[in-house]
Amino acid sequence: MNFSCSSPSLLHRRGFVKSIAGTALAAALLVTSGAFAADPIKIGLVTALSGQSARAGEALTRGATIAIEEINAKGGVLGRPLELVRRDDESNPAKGLLAARELIQREKVAALIGGLDTPVAMAIVPFVNNAKVPFVDPWAAGTNITHNGAADNYVFRVSAMDQDVDKAILQYAVKKYGTKKPGLILVNNPWGESNEHGLKAALKAANIEPAGVEKFQDNDVDVVPQLSRLKAAGADALFLVGNVGPSSQVVKSLDRMGWAPPIVSHWGPAGGRFTELAGPNAKNVIFVQTYSFFGDLSPVGKKVMAALQAKYSDIKGPADITPAVGVANAYDTVLLIAAAIQKAGKVDPTAIRDGFYAVDQVDGLIKTYNKPFTKERHDALTENDYIWTRFEDNHIMPVASK
Repeated sequence: MNFSCSSPSLLHRRGFVKSIAGTALAAALLVTSGAFAADPIKIGLVTALSGQSARAGEALTRGATIAIEEINAKGGVLGRPLELVRRDDESNPAKGLLAARELIQREKVAALIGGLDTPVAMAIVPFVNNAKVPFVDPWAAGTNITHNGAADNYVFRVSAMDQDVDKAILQYAVKKYGTKKPGLILVNNPWGESNEHGLKAALKAANIEPAGVEKFQDNDVDVVPQLSRLKAAGADALFLVGNVGPSSQVVKSLDRMGWAPPIVSHWGPAGGRFTELAGPNAKNVIFVQTYSFFGDLSPVGKKVMAALQAKYSDIKGPADITPAVGVANAYDTVLLIAAAIQKAGKVDPTAIRDGFYAVDQVDGLIKTYNKPFTKERHDALTENDYIWTRFEDNHIMPVASK
């Protein structure tokens, strides 16, 4: 019996089997690759994943992850899935720069997210502008991060900006407490310098003279001398700028002094274990945020809230999303990056940068963004997007909710 391959029926059967096998293999590949045939578009995240600000870094991770999963479920961007690649900067500028360099040069990320701390962000800014890779900051508020003087600027922000926050701090203190002579207590680093400039400009515009300006170091454990000078000068409120650790030392120093002036703060206390480090009077610090999951949520808010509860077992309700600003800013950041890539039509860093200018409307958590970026303005938020909050127990609550 001749089993030569010249038999038409056998060839047909073999071709049919081969076709079926090929289809099965293709289906298997689609399943294992998440239904995407193309390589993922990598988005880098440089943030504090350890140390006192690790909670904020985790919030940024969660917000970005929820956005990426939502986008990928709808088919990704340009037919490709998004993939988040993280690195820990430990709140250290040198380590942040190394992490950014690795993500851009080795991982070939299409865009970089990061900058929990202004000094870290400022270390990264010259590198990304030179590398010509879009860098979107979802947290650090130093004015010079986006206002960096580069002729070809690749840095954007979906977060608060110091010069806008400083105006809002003064407006809130005057309206709420009738402040006439505030004392400025600021961390001695580029973030503190940025806010010193912004607060002095806001005070000058309002014809208000500060009681004084005092600085403290990141590792200071006693701020009584600085606070005592402000008290002696007649300060009727304190404007505070500092991250979790140093801000908690200000509160504990006030406790030792027995002095309890109103404290209106930038959002540094929201970044980590503030209530644990500052003690019971952490609740006296009123600080700015850009979003809260409390209250009547928008359709986007309800959708993200449900996604967070489904993915993270520790989230039972709004009080468990701390800090909410990290989740919200990172979620909106990823949506805007995806929109910019879509506008660019290709995964090319310069085209993506120009794509930000072409973004029309994006329905985010914080707001609906309508043409959020121009060549002159690289900040998507304004002072009109801020809310005021305080800690209740270990949860960040809107002041208006009391």
